Amino acid sequence: MQKFFTLALAAILTVLTSAAQALPDIKSWQTAKGAKVLFVAAPELPMVDVRLVFDAGSSRDGDQPGVAKLTSALLDQGAGGLSADEIARGLEQRGAELGGGSRRDMAWISLRSLVDPDLLEPSLELFGKVLAKPDFPAEDFAREQKRMLIGLQYEKQKPAAIAKKTFYRELYGSHPYASHPAGTEDSVKALGVADLRSFYQHYYVARNATVVIVGSLDESQARKIAARLADSLPEGQRPPPLPPVAELEKASEVFTEHPSSQSHVLMGQPGLRRKDPDYFPLYVGNHILGGSGLVSRISEEIREKRGLAYSAYSYFIPMKEKGPYQLGFQTRNDQRDEALQVLRETLSGFIGSGPTDKELAAAKSNIVSGFPLRVSSNSKISEYLAVIGFYDLPLDYLNTFTTHVEAVTVEQIRDAWKRRIHPDKMVTVIVGGGEAGSSSP
Repeated sequence: MQKFFTLALAAILTVLTSAAQALPDIKSWQTAKGAKVLFVAAPELPMVDVRLVFDAGSSRDGDQPGVAKLTSALLDQGAGGLSADEIARGLEQRGAELGGGSRRDMAWISLRSLVDPDLLEPSLELFGKVLAKPDFPAEDFAREQKRMLIGLQYEKQKPAAIAKKTFYRELYGSHPYASHPAGTEDSVKALGVADLRSFYQHYYVARNATVVIVGSLDESQARKIAARLADSLPEGQRPPPLPPVAELEKASEVFTEHPSSQSHVLMGQPGLRRKDPDYFPLYVGNHILGGSGLVSRISEEIREKRGLAYSAYSYFIPMKEKGPYQLGFQTRNDQRDEALQVLRETLSGFIGSGPTDKELAAAKSNIVSGFPLRVSSNSKISEYLAVIGFYDLPLDYLNTFTTHVEAVTVEQIRDAWKRRIHPDKMVTVIVGGGEAGSSSP
């Protein structure tokens, strides 16, 4: 039996090592109209993933919250004179899949297709119409607008959604990141088809596009596809940079009463930019503190030792400007003050002393051994390339990721956390039953 497990472990390590050695070779160029292209040849499967990413997320909503999300949702609901059903049916007949979405920083549209020319060519034709010739039909607009309004109504009943919206609002104030991507009921009701057309024309342009292609193609084929798609758009311009995120000047706490037996608690501050020089010390440190599931310090103190919550966590959301550093848990109303106190003490203790050598070694092993699984499919590689291209990360980001993780020291984590994370200046949001307690720092 021991021999069996030894051989099994050796096999697993061999697979992981092979995957690590087979990290993608990224080619990059610009199209004639200025779109950035990232391409990885992946001949193992007769498939191709194409993704176009635009700086057209909700941070560009301006005084029309929800317009970015609604614009993204309408792209495939009629284009080039074809109805949504005709587009869907045309792709389905060729085994192709269309995707898309939007977040605060970005919006994207994607295609997955077989590379057989008889299937890829008509799929690209349909994808090109959705990308460059959306019709924004009035009937489909009304349906999607109603769907967003129903979603906003539903969120009012969900403590987690209430907590998240409040958290971003308190964290970012007047910054564009404060706005909820789905907008408000008033802002969504005020939108019209003309607003979506205007947003699309302004932001869905070649110079504001990053094109990602991963699949069983050569570079010549990828160049033709990238030019065909991106250069079908107007050249346009990239939008101006977002304003920097202001640091919090003091701690604050917001309590929202909700008729539930459980309280949702979020705590945090502005955290990381994607290209932040402290990225790896903060990332690895947080893996130890609250990002590694049930074996993290926060989970150990709140869940294992005291049984105060089933799940307690912390994580960074790096963005163009400082995304949130968020800590949180859900617990019974009568336990929330105790759990919140433990969370604050655990965070302060980690900042004060940093990790142990044993904790750091375990975190590095966990991150490095799990990394190959993050790039184990074309779709996952496509998503990583979109991040690399959109945030202007180095092309060798994937190849050097584990090297950067391995290089992090206890001293670097202590230094970065003491400089960057401030428990005495954090926003705390509580949504639950009962009354606000005495949990303020």
